Amino acid sequence: MSNRLPTVTIIIPARPGESRIQALEAVGALDYPRTRLEMIVARGKQPSVQRNAAIKAAHGELIYFLDDDARPTPESLRRAATHFADAGVKMVGGPNLCPKDAPWIEQLFAVVLGSFALGPSRARYAQVGQVRQSSEKELILCNLVARRETMTELGGFDESLYPNEENALMDDIQKRGGKLIYDPNVIVERRPRPTLRAFVKMLLTYGRGRAEQFRLHPTLGSALNFVPPLFCLYLIALPVLGALMEWLAVVPLVAYLLGVLGQTLILIPRHGVARSIGALPLIALTHVLYGLGFWRGLFTKLHSKATRPLVEVVLEQVRW
Repeated sequence: MSNRLPTVTIIIPARPGESRIQALEAVGALDYPRTRLEMIVARGKQPSVQRNAAIKAAHGELIYFLDDDARPTPESLRRAATHFADAGVKMVGGPNLCPKDAPWIEQLFAVVLGSFALGPSRARYAQVGQVRQSSEKELILCNLVARRETMTELGGFDESLYPNEENALMDDIQKRGGKLIYDPNVIVERRPRPTLRAFVKMLLTYGRGRAEQFRLHPTLGSALNFVPPLFCLYLIALPVLGALMEWLAVVPLVAYLLGVLGQTLILIPRHGVARSIGALPLIALTHVLYGLGFWRGLFTKLHSKATRPLVEVVLEQVRW
């Protein structure tokens, strides 16, 4: 693989009847030999099941996972493929960035997602640092390249999880000694949620997914994700704490608000005053909603493989 470009299967999950798949439009502009590319669109209603079905049908040495609305830049796949010259590298990924022509509200959501408010996960939404060995905290499935043999050896994604199926798998890869690489220049453009309601739903879903992942695949790496739910618990208990501790009870809240304000000031040089101030309440909302979603995910019903409903998947081999 070090002397030539590896063959690649591009897997894109899509909904039944979805006519326009933006990822397919962008794939045509990739700086990669078409003779070394295979494209599979997996249609269905459960992305992890769809991707697993497509993995079984794939022939490429590498698999490039894209979401249906993720548009890779022309050089991204070639750049990602070079990292697999190291036999220890099992996955390579980079950020999904908001297009510059996206509506203002979507750009505002992108500012929040790429801020320090999300901790290491901000690297999924902004170009952060240099190429490095990383973890599931920084990589995201809408822009992820993996060795096919690794995916098949580990049985693909846990179909009990959505989202966070890739996070559990990446944890497993690292436990086995595999390397995950974050490259800030392996980029896809992808628009954030179009409305506040959709953004709220996304955050609740992310929180729920992380909690369900922890229940099925507990690791120390999930410890940081307990901070938002504990913060929510603190807010609920604040009236009682105030009665018992008086002014001391609000010290953590004041410290948190100062931290959010400091984050807003950090954002101004890059994003301007208007977007940075607009992001301030959304940063706090992000933590609360993620925390509430996490609490929900601690008590949802998890289906075993035997009890999961069957999901129909239709695979489409896309020709150039």
